[in-house]
Amino acid sequence: MKIRIILLCLVLLATAAWVARASRPEITPIREPLSEMPLRIGNWTAQQSAVIDSKVMDVLGVDDYVSRYYASPDLFYAHLYVGFYQSQREGDTIHSPLNCMPGAGWNPTKRNHITISINDSTSIKVNRIVIVKGLDKQVVLYWYQSHGRIVASEYWGKIYTVIDAMRKNRTDAALVRIICSAESMNAGSEALAEEYAIDFAKALFPLLERFLPS
Repeated sequence: MKIRIILLCLVLLATAAWVARASRPEITPIREPLSEMPLRIGNWTAQQSAVIDSKVMDVLGVDDYVSRYYASPDLFYAHLYVGFYQSQREGDTIHSPLNCMPGAGWNPTKRNHITISINDSTSIKVNRIVIVKGLDKQVVLYWYQSHGRIVASEYWGKIYTVIDAMRKNRTDAALVRIICSAESMNAGSEALAEEYAIDFAKALFPLLERFLPS
């Protein structure tokens, strides 16, 4: 009986501590705004910003973002989107591209994970999907980034959000997405688009720590 009372008291104390911590204002990490993302990333040069409709922005609920086209030296284009969420406690959470793209008419036809070697000591696992709309095809790479952690899985991203909320009192996170067009419907164009997307990701990744706090 005494053991049960002690355990009950411990549970109540732990719950009270968690509630008190959760009710505290979240830590606001210091970072640079995404609008200051360099106009030159590796060998890629910014061409123009991609305007996002205000209605779409309301749905996304991001606190900061960049949406911009970059061109390689041989004029192959990559669309970069990074959406940062300061807090995910109040209902604004990261939207998976797998949920958003079908609403825009893009049909995901392939999905898998790939590992990108950034350098000799760093590799990241990301999502790779192929989307099709009519005769247009695109290769998409995306991942979730928070507190220096790179996650491909939507489910693990949610789990880590809960864990970090409890341990660090932080729920800030970001979606990083890169899209390259496969100009024709053959497999060769798909492989080429993936090659360019990976090249851009490798140039981009070292810069992200300035904008996405660890």
